[in-house]
Amino acid sequence: MSEPPQTDEGWYVLHDLRTVDWNNWRAAPDHERERAVREGVEYLEAHESVSDASEGASAVFSMLGHKADLMILHLRPSLDDLSRAERQFERTALADFTEQTTSYVSVTEVSGYVSTDYFDGNKDEIDAGLRRYIEGKLEPDLPEDEYVSFYPMSKRRGETHNWYDLSFDQRADLMAEHGATGKQYAGKIKQIISSSVGFDDYEWGVTLFAANPTDIKDIVYEMRFDDVSSKYGEFGPFYIGRRFPPHDLTAFFAGETVPATEESTGHPHGASSTGDHPHGQSHGSSGDSPHGHHGDSDGGDSHHHGDGNDSDDDGEDSDETIRGELEELNIYAGKPHGEDVYATVLYSEADEDELFEEVSGLRESFDHYPTHVKTAVYGALERDRTAVVSIWETASAAETAAGFLSELPGIVERAGEESGFGTMGMFYTTKPEYTDEFVEKFETVGGLLAEMEGHSATDLMVNREDADDMFIASQWRSKEDAMGFFRSDDFRETVQWGRDVLADRPRHVFLA
Repeated sequence: MSEPPQTDEGWYVLHDLRTVDWNNWRAAPDHERERAVREGVEYLEAHESVSDASEGASAVFSMLGHKADLMILHLRPSLDDLSRAERQFERTALADFTEQTTSYVSVTEVSGYVSTDYFDGNKDEIDAGLRRYIEGKLEPDLPEDEYVSFYPMSKRRGETHNWYDLSFDQRADLMAEHGATGKQYAGKIKQIISSSVGFDDYEWGVTLFAANPTDIKDIVYEMRFDDVSSKYGEFGPFYIGRRFPPHDLTAFFAGETVPATEESTGHPHGASSTGDHPHGQSHGSSGDSPHGHHGDSDGGDSHHHGDGNDSDDDGEDSDETIRGELEELNIYAGKPHGEDVYATVLYSEADEDELFEEVSGLRESFDHYPTHVKTAVYGALERDRTAVVSIWETASAAETAAGFLSELPGIVERAGEESGFGTMGMFYTTKPEYTDEFVEKFETVGGLLAEMEGHSATDLMVNREDADDMFIASQWRSKEDAMGFFRSDDFRETVQWGRDVLADRPRHVFLA
């Protein structure tokens, strides 16, 4: 008998998929439709705020195609909580205009494929990073990315390919390969994996979230070529939709775009003028949405605004000001929230070889976590300065990693905490044949920077394991001094030149 993986369970999950009886809706008098929308909004808002249980999460989605018009997603601590949430909807006037065409019941799960350490040791002694990752899988927040894809799946039990005949190690290796494919979509795709063994017709439910729906298509397509899918995966129907705030239910039934557009409401997603997030959370309220600035889409710099003493404003208002000024210069400056992955950058005075050995050990531990993208050591070309960069899928994971990295030898400061105004161009991957030319160009630009008013220092940092992977860190006396460079013809020429020598668009990375 093959060894089954150990599992741990968290919140129970209900995907409640409904169609609207549009003929009945059109025939109903106005007062009945108004009551239905009012009670529907009240129900959805109450459940998104989790007023019905001690903890959990809920959201509503507008679905495309004939299989469903609406999907209400609930996560709750118990099956009884889910049952109550489902039945409470049936008490609303809105229920009279809908039919539950299908549903799916499951429970969030982590298994021994993710981490044997979690199951083999004392859970209270597990390191904080792993514990936080596990907790995030068992009791997840619903991502703010608006597009959703849900599908059920099972593992094949065929005569030729039977997942349950494989050894634990074979299955773990296949899942690791599958996870490596998923890591390529860090910052683009978020997921909730829930087990439905004994609960529903398939063995798992997969819920994917993305800001760009084509990212959902791409990851599902690419993962089909992994052995774990091509040989052992069996899939049920797919459902695609978009999240919208409950108060947009009127727009949904009116056939208007949901979330409501900025043109129709004066604010993206129909949020209030106070900046409240349509899903009931203020952007950045938890500290998980650090801000950054992205350079020209075809090869310019990307910049991080440090919390310097001389910046004109603090926090989000200052970021918005800088972003707007860069956009006026036709320099793409990034979006405020959740656009890409998160980084922790720390500088060390330790011997680079000694530091690399220490970082390699930490990296092996980090690689156990699916949210880890990469950790590497970068050295400055023109002076004795070394940086440790750790990139993660979530801000909280990057922040946790910073706690471990801060214990490395010789750490002297963390990027974003310097005095003055800091910018960080992250991350450039040059075409191999242009790497030397890129370095020479930096030396030319560095000479110009040295002569500019308010410039303190600029370093080109090179990955010691990949000479084509670099980032540029600069320090200025003030924001206005830095903006003077961004307005210069020299900067514009550098951006244009970068289009030809970079292998990829500079990566937009938020500093956690």
